[in-house]
Amino acid sequence: MSAEQKLIDLGLTLPTPAAPVANYVGWVLSGNLLMISGQLAFDVHGKLEPEMLGKLGANVSPEVGTLAAHNCAINVLAQAKAALGALDRIKRCIRLGGFINAAPDFTALPLVMNGASDLMVRILGDKGRHARSTVGVASLPLNCCVEVEALFEVE
Repeated sequence: MSAEQKLIDLGLTLPTPAAPVANYVGWVLSGNLLMISGQLAFDVHGKLEPEMLGKLGANVSPEVGTLAAHNCAINVLAQAKAALGALDRIKRCIRLGGFINAAPDFTALPLVMNGASDLMVRILGDKGRHARSTVGVASLPLNCCVEVEALFEVE
């Protein structure tokens, strides 16, 4: 089953990719590597839900953080589709990088990032299994609680 059919089966819609807000691009294709810039947890309408603003371990629950990471992964895939025309050109998700806006004592960073990792595997199957880094940070753009970047091998 194609990646795009899996999205449909899960009831997920890829949004219009977010436009960069500074001097960078949403993605770079170099040879057979596609790098996706960090994506925030925008919904399909390009909005950040108020509960996804702030810090994990302070005013954002781990469950909301996991959903935010899931939304970030959807936005990563939207950028990938914009770059490639079709998600089935992805040969492998090589790496996901997760940045979690977290209180200093919040240590459940990997569980939050599973929201992105789990979606990548659901959509891409074994091609979605990846290396990963997850880092707690003091702040993120627009006060979003999670940001996710990706590196793909493509055809």
